[in-house]
Amino acid sequence: MVSEQEFAELKLELSVKAKNGIDFIMAASIIWAVIAFVWTLPNSPAHNSFITFFVGGAMLPLAWLLSKVFRTTWKLPHNPLQPLGLWLNFAQLFYFPFLIFIYSKYPQYFVMTYGIITGAHFFPYAWFYNSKPFAIMAGLIPLGCLLIGTRVSADHLYLVPVFIAGAMLLLVGLLFVSYRQNQKAYAQTRLHPA
Repeated sequence: MVSEQEFAELKLELSVKAKNGIDFIMAASIIWAVIAFVWTLPNSPAHNSFITFFVGGAMLPLAWLLSKVFRTTWKLPHNPLQPLGLWLNFAQLFYFPFLIFIYSKYPQYFVMTYGIITGAHFFPYAWFYNSKPFAIMAGLIPLGCLLIGTRVSADHLYLVPVFIAGAMLLLVGLLFVSYRQNQKAYAQTRLHPA
């Protein structure tokens, strides 16, 4: 049985060793910047949606590359909470049937819907990494996507991914601050074990 303090230490370790997942969030900001470019192209919303769907496939390789730059740890075999991060990420895949429906019926709302799903899936990471910026952005990104996506013309839908890329960069900064706070707390648990 794991005590509450040991459980908190396991979460702190995840936050510190993975640096709150900033490699993934930075990769996402780059991906969303590319998606913004895609939506400036003179294609139909359906064609841009199709390209957008496949641009997202670069996420894992780019995050892996950035993990080398940021020196983050993806695997902590001794930490029983570590696999949960992957499961939390996979949870967004269950929304993809809805995304495919939007693509087939209302392609002009595809990028907005994709952004809403992306932003909303951050919410459990606030608990996982003990980092409130995830919870804040889990609300702000979907709301921003909805407001922009329902108010701009089809020619200006690139503003949705521009907003998301900017929000992701802000999130990277906030997560780094949170990481530094958690790093201090984690160092204290190493100095004064229970």
